[in-house]
Amino acid sequence: MDNNINKLQTAFIYMACATIGLLPFHTIRIALLRALKAKIGKKVGIYRGFEVRSPWKLKIGNSSVIGHNALLDARRGLTIGNNVNLSNEVMIWTSHHDYNSAVFETVGKEVIIEDYVWLCSRAVILPGVTIGRGAVVAAGAVVTRDVAPFTVVGGVPAKPIATRNRELIYDLGDGVIPII
Repeated sequence: MDNNINKLQTAFIYMACATIGLLPFHTIRIALLRALKAKIGKKVGIYRGFEVRSPWKLKIGNSSVIGHNALLDARRGLTIGNNVNLSNEVMIWTSHHDYNSAVFETVGKEVIIEDYVWLCSRAVILPGVTIGRGAVVAAGAVVTRDVAPFTVVGGVPAKPIATRNRELIYDLGDGVIPII
């Protein structure tokens, strides 16, 4: 009986989170995520169509922007720093299945995205990865390992392709319009 109640509770939370992603206005989406115990800083923009799993394990710093249709899997913990730009359709995974497991066991680990990171469109971040301060992940890259600070990575799997300016002072929150 407890297992059925747990499944029903999980399904309800999943549907609630899916509905939040469709609502108009950053302020409404953020308020509802905070009601589900997500820790979200000031001047944050979360665009429509995003999906979050286990919002109570999600931390987003100040002035960060989450693009349209981003998938944020926080089941094992997801920390997103300040002034982080997640472009459209980024996927961050903290949990997946062990393909060698006879029972298709679920495994995973927290993902950490440090300050001033830019994840370009359709980048995929896999469980246990830390993206260092000021790093850039090119569009379509699949990140399987940690990315050093101020490093630009691209490809499948992602590999270093350039370095980034270390003197970053922008504030992404200045461009967030609360009614969008």
